[in-house]
Amino acid sequence: MKLLLVEDDENLNRNLTYFLEKEGYQVDSCHNGEDALYYLREGSPDLILLDRMLPLLDGMEVLKKIRQEHNRTPVLMLTALGTLADKVDGLDAGADDYLVKPFAMEELLARIRSLFRRSGPTPSDSPGDFGETLTWHYGDLWLNPRLHELKGPAGTATVSNRESALLQYFLQNGGQTLSRGQLLIKVWGPDSEVEEGNLDNYIFFLRRRLKSLKSCLRIATLRGVGYRLEEGDSHAV
Repeated sequence: MKLLLVEDDENLNRNLTYFLEKEGYQVDSCHNGEDALYYLREGSPDLILLDRMLPLLDGMEVLKKIRQEHNRTPVLMLTALGTLADKVDGLDAGADDYLVKPFAMEELLARIRSLFRRSGPTPSDSPGDFGETLTWHYGDLWLNPRLHELKGPAGTATVSNRESALLQYFLQNGGQTLSRGQLLIKVWGPDSEVEEGNLDNYIFFLRRRLKSLKSCLRIATLRGVGYRLEEGDSHAV
């Protein structure tokens, strides 16, 4: 799952990015409001961590602009402004939650998980001792992105960083058709110059993984559209 972190304090930005990536999230980060709007329009984060006091364009203005554009991505405001009036202003402007600095990392993770539960697909507990902080499940597959391990009916396989990121996005959106553009932006990022052929290569690698684990799932090709993770009896090719 991809987060957009907008925080102008460089040390805090760096530390939060490191911490969240260790927890299995993909993180894009920037330091001002104008860059935040660029990332939002070029990419598709699943959640925004938004500082309120930003250079160029403050967090409240960023929030108002994205809501005016009918962007419903969940927003967690991170700010030192902690009065009741500040919180009410932020929530009324369109924030989904409000966390006052300084905060414990454990509380930040809990707030993120809570917002994901409200808005869409969520991490799931895995069976047996496979569980870690963030494990994704769909059908008969379980992915631990922190350990880069994929579990299926025939056992567990280690996957590369890129395979893990691609798998995570498929598992989050099981049964849904994902365009090639969506996959490239989510996995490689909006600024990447990756060739589309690289996506085809990784789709091939993942199909081999699913086959080796004897999964009932497959990655179907929707010609001219994209791909979909689905049960294997579909007629899509």
